[in-house]
Amino acid sequence: MTLDISNGEFLRMASEAPESFTVGIVQPRTSAESGDGNGTGGEEMLMPPLNFGMVDYGIFRSGFPDSASFGFLKTLRLRSIICLFPDEYPEANLEFLKANGIRLYQFGIDGSKDLLTKDPEDIIREALKVILDVGNHPLLIHCKRGKHRTGCLVGCLRKLQRWCLSSIFDEYQSFAAAKARVSDQSFIALFDISDFKPQPLSFSPSQKYSIDKVLDAVPSYP
Repeated sequence: MTLDISNGEFLRMASEAPESFTVGIVQPRTSAESGDGNGTGGEEMLMPPLNFGMVDYGIFRSGFPDSASFGFLKTLRLRSIICLFPDEYPEANLEFLKANGIRLYQFGIDGSKDLLTKDPEDIIREALKVILDVGNHPLLIHCKRGKHRTGCLVGCLRKLQRWCLSSIFDEYQSFAAAKARVSDQSFIALFDISDFKPQPLSFSPSQKYSIDKVLDAVPSYP
């Protein structure tokens, strides 16, 4: 599967992602993996994290990835995770990251309903630097629910990719749904990108192996 994705196509895929990844993906397992010892093999249910979706080549987003989603995350071959909540990262997740050679970048942003009063712009800038370094890809961005803090960071990335605000807000609202916040969208609109170099509309397709692996496993919808 080869992807040649335009701005509009990214928006379509992002808007469909929460629904598409609600169900688990069944992946065959060997007999050794399933532990049945009979050589008959088995199946493993791969469950993505809450609100999982693709942002770009080698960049994904979601809510908090609990242990049930670890098998799914392995298929992404992640190098890095960006966490946007300030709480201590759970020990089980730290062990998973260590076992799979995944770097953790934690940028603590308070879950307040009004980002504009918390002035997280410097934090968002630092997180964007991690995203823009393709050496950190494949990469997962997450907060608690994958809606507000993640949505703001992705929205600011879209500004760097020269998306129009209406498309940015459509993507934000597709993940936040009824919980969409005007304050988040105001933060994105006011975010100053003048200190950043202009970015291409998409990252290098050399990262596509992770996305193709996921998209090939997603059931088709009419």
